[in-house]
Amino acid sequence: MGIKEWKDSERLESNYLSDSESALMKEEWRNEEYDDEDGSITMVLFSTCVAVCGSFIFGTCVGYSAPTQSAIRGDLNLSLAQYSTFGSTLTIGAMLGAISSGPIADFIGRKWAMRMSAGFCMAGWLALYFATGAMTLDIGRLFGGYGIGVLSYVVPIFIAEIAPKELRGGLTTLNQLMIVTGSSITFLMGSIISWRVLALAGLVPCIALLSGLFFVPESPRWLAKVGRQKQFKLALRVLRGQNADISRESAEIEDYLVILKTQPKGGVLDLFQSKYIRSVIIGVGLMVFQQCVGINGIGFYVSQTFVEAGLSSGKLGTIAYAIVQVPITLVGAVLMDKSGRKPLVMISAMGTFVGCFLVATGFLLKSYGVLLDWVPILAVGGVLTYISAFSIGFGGVPWVIMSEIFPLNVKGAAGSLVVLVNWSGAWLVSYTYNFMMKWSTFGTYYIYAAFCILTVLFVAKFVPETKGKTLEEIQDSINAKTDAIY
Repeated sequence: MGIKEWKDSERLESNYLSDSESALMKEEWRNEEYDDEDGSITMVLFSTCVAVCGSFIFGTCVGYSAPTQSAIRGDLNLSLAQYSTFGSTLTIGAMLGAISSGPIADFIGRKWAMRMSAGFCMAGWLALYFATGAMTLDIGRLFGGYGIGVLSYVVPIFIAEIAPKELRGGLTTLNQLMIVTGSSITFLMGSIISWRVLALAGLVPCIALLSGLFFVPESPRWLAKVGRQKQFKLALRVLRGQNADISRESAEIEDYLVILKTQPKGGVLDLFQSKYIRSVIIGVGLMVFQQCVGINGIGFYVSQTFVEAGLSSGKLGTIAYAIVQVPITLVGAVLMDKSGRKPLVMISAMGTFVGCFLVATGFLLKSYGVLLDWVPILAVGGVLTYISAFSIGFGGVPWVIMSEIFPLNVKGAAGSLVVLVNWSGAWLVSYTYNFMMKWSTFGTYYIYAAFCILTVLFVAKFVPETKGKTLEEIQDSINAKTDAIY
């Protein structure tokens, strides 16, 4: 579907077209020649690329504090405590964004939620650029955190709702790919440009997201949910190709919404009803385990970990850590719709176990003063094994499954809960990591390794395979298992 046609559809969405104009427009489209498959894939891919600009923004915000620490502290005379507050304020803002993300995305739509988030992130970056002290830095970080808190929910939800079922897993995993790409690029750029210029560079993906959203359709499922039937079918037509048969998919969505209309709009407390509890256990459980394996502690302080292991400088190892994430995450995106979600996250969790076990063993050897030459090798090899395994599945799969398992009437409340749990875990792990390492370096990584094993058991027991199923079919499957239990 071309840009001209989509602009026409946006006019229709704004009710600028009369019914007769709409009919003439549709008739004109029918008379044009399209390659349905290519047109469909092209618009879905374009829409996904626009959405994951939000994921890139997420990555740039997360990656900003590590390479700029010494420069910001030196220029603004910040104490270590002040800089630590600056770093952690991002997760506080993200928790606030997580709380409001679901209701906002349900009320104003997926596109406007992304626009709002980009605005908050731009304000945050500008506050950092003009900062003259700790307070301005913290305000900028809080604004950026709020923006990415909303984006962390709405981007995977939007992609899942626009993608065909056979592409949904791989496309949603691009969310994680762009997060690690943004983080890695920001880290590398931070080593060669000033922290103020790096803040200005953060505006680029925000502008790209705002610009691209003018040319992509709103989520058809959201449009159907709020009763905008003309826009719903037009958006689905745009995404699937002008001559594609959308009757079956639109009927499934509409039938599912008819069922949902018989149920009241769910709040957070409603999630704990028996009909939703299985989805809540799956979504919250995956996010808890994603954080409890230690990703944010290991990632935020990787340079310090390498120095602790005996390297003279952690910079080279940290650069390797940043670089390895991108290609491995890309492999995970390719495998998502081939291997399936469930086996991929189980293999990923086993890989993170191996990585944690290697690092822990290295620190154990150091504590006993034996085989000291092996300690840096085990530490670097273990951390790189860990991040490779995490990136291939554990980083992206929970977000994909989160976007698939909740029914539309509670998706807003459920998304807010799940994202809040994720960001709360991120704050807790990153805050406690240094204390745990001071208590026991090898004990810390053995604890993370134990959570990796628990993850495998949890996924095997509770998580369904969603590969190749429509969102409506996934709901039927979860409901059937819930009914069997009760």
